[in-house]
Amino acid sequence: MNEKELNMLVSGAFDREGKKQACIYFSQGDAYAEGYIPDCKILAHKGFTEEEIAQLEEYMLDNLPTLKHRAAEINPIKAMMKD
Repeated sequence: MNEKELNMLVSGAFDREGKKQACIYFSQGDAYAEGYIPDCKILAHKGFTEEEIAQLEEYMLDNLPTLKHRAAEINPIKAMMKD
């Protein structure tokens, strides 16, 4: 990946088609990639190479327990109430 900082956002867990999931969003400059766990697949992207997308999917798979834990800790109501 290029030298710009790679950012990652993790959504709270939600039910989608009867399956518990969370959205993982990566951004780097104007590039973005959006995927879901536990499938660890990027479903939408712009500006990343196919090799970079494969690396992001591998990252999600390698860090799945941590990402699931982070998603489970997110409380959207609490987040909205913060200063």
